[in-house]
Amino acid sequence: MTGDLTVISGPSGVGKGTVVHALASEHPEVWISVSATTRPPRPGEEDGVDYFFVSEAEFDELIASDGLLEWALVHGSARYGTPRAAVMAAVAAGRRVILEIELQGARQVRVRLPGARYIFLAPPDDLTLGDRLRGRGTETEEQVQRRLRTAAEELAAAGEFDHVVVNDDLGQAVAELVELLGL
Repeated sequence: MTGDLTVISGPSGVGKGTVVHALASEHPEVWISVSATTRPPRPGEEDGVDYFFVSEAEFDELIASDGLLEWALVHGSARYGTPRAAVMAAVAAGRRVILEIELQGARQVRVRLPGARYIFLAPPDDLTLGDRLRGRGTETEEQVQRRLRTAAEELAAAGEFDHVVVNDDLGQAVAELVELLGL
């Protein structure tokens, strides 16, 4: 690997996207991978910017052609994956690359790219995580409960990561990432 690859993972609702976007706005030299997903766009999300929104058949083709660095079925409802070519091109070009992905994907990337840096983003507590999930207004209470059950399993895996950053305060979380990434 020529560039610097960092995987940032954590439970749904912990603020991965918010923290990573805040980091990128302060440090535009960081390249953020855009994941592919089979779920429909949420209000305000743009194809190719927030995610590549693809059909189930298109996702199957990406898997079959080894076009994904990692992929997973998340919360039993949609598949997410990281397009391989763009990430490898950015790394080869010497860029600082961040993958913002779920735990299953982080585990797959660790097998394929063991030299990467792995950071787990944790909530300050379970109550805050539930409030954040509900505050998005994008899931039913049943879906929130399913995500919270999954989060409990994900939080137990924090020890698999090189570093844990608690997202209690956005500015502090970004500052910790800046330090860990040596920006």
